[in-house]
Amino acid sequence: MLMDVGAGFLRLLPAETAHRATVRLLRTVSPLIPRASTDDPRLAIHLWGKRFANPIGLAAGFDKDAEVPDAMLKLGLGFVECGTVTPRPQSGNPRPRLFRLVEDRAVINRMGFNNQGMARAVQRLGARKRRGIVGINIGANKNSQDRIADYVMAFEILAPLADYVTLNISSPNTPGLRGLQNRDELQRLLDAVIGERARIRAGVPILVKLAPDLDEAAMDDIAQAVRASQIDGLILTNTTVVRPITLRSAYKGESGGLSGKPLFTRSTDVLAAMYRRLDGALPIIGAGGISSGTDAYAKIRKGASLVQLYSALAFEGPGLIGRIKTELSALLVRDGFASVAEAVGAAFR
Repeated sequence: MLMDVGAGFLRLLPAETAHRATVRLLRTVSPLIPRASTDDPRLAIHLWGKRFANPIGLAAGFDKDAEVPDAMLKLGLGFVECGTVTPRPQSGNPRPRLFRLVEDRAVINRMGFNNQGMARAVQRLGARKRRGIVGINIGANKNSQDRIADYVMAFEILAPLADYVTLNISSPNTPGLRGLQNRDELQRLLDAVIGERARIRAGVPILVKLAPDLDEAAMDDIAQAVRASQIDGLILTNTTVVRPITLRSAYKGESGGLSGKPLFTRSTDVLAAMYRRLDGALPIIGAGGISSGTDAYAKIRKGASLVQLYSALAFEGPGLIGRIKTELSALLVRDGFASVAEAVGAAFR
């Protein structure tokens, strides 16, 4: 309850100021946060040799520098993804660069991978007791001369400290980054990172985060590249550069990636399309526009084994996590599913 009251106050501040204040508050009160109650066993799912107590995760972008993963886990999340972390520190794009579209329950950001670099993330991740599932999202520096080398370097250093590693090749806020989704470049990237995993003998799962702005041909190419590789999963999707005509906020014309409720339909469509292209052979984390148990369930039925949220937390506060889990449990019971795993891809059966 206290955290939800605090969230209400923070929403009165400018968006980026509120975000930084939230992270600082969580760092301060983390030892005082009681662990959430035990989850309904129906919500548990096993992936990559790990047991997720529930399928609700925190998307990358909130905890860029791995400052508060354990505090967020205490709030009842099944897993947390830190980052995006780049090899070298960078300040990101000029402010203002984060905007709440309150009327649309949406956010636009053009942060530009602002983070303290992998060395600081290593310090923090190395100091934690590794209770709970924490992934790390990695990217390339804006001024890098060899972006694939950046991913390999970050993977080498961070993989031993993470439960999974996500290759973020879909942020719209680093010029040219989305070019890594092109088939040849994607194949080069996957070969390089998978080769590094073999070299350092790490068993950590590798995931790729894709954009929602892919056409049918691009999805076909990506599916072929993914099938030919040894990656372990996809995250669908990142933010969109498309602006639905339904947006009402005065900030709707700001450049950057749009997240939140207006992204839900498109991100879920891409999720379903990729699930079908891959015949359900690869676990997918569904992200984009989740603000209820109904939303989470829709993505699960379309092929997501896990889901992630972020923007909705900015509007609803941490109490949203428990509400989503309660609603999701009820939906599983209603439809006769004994577990989340049974419901994955149910829309296509």
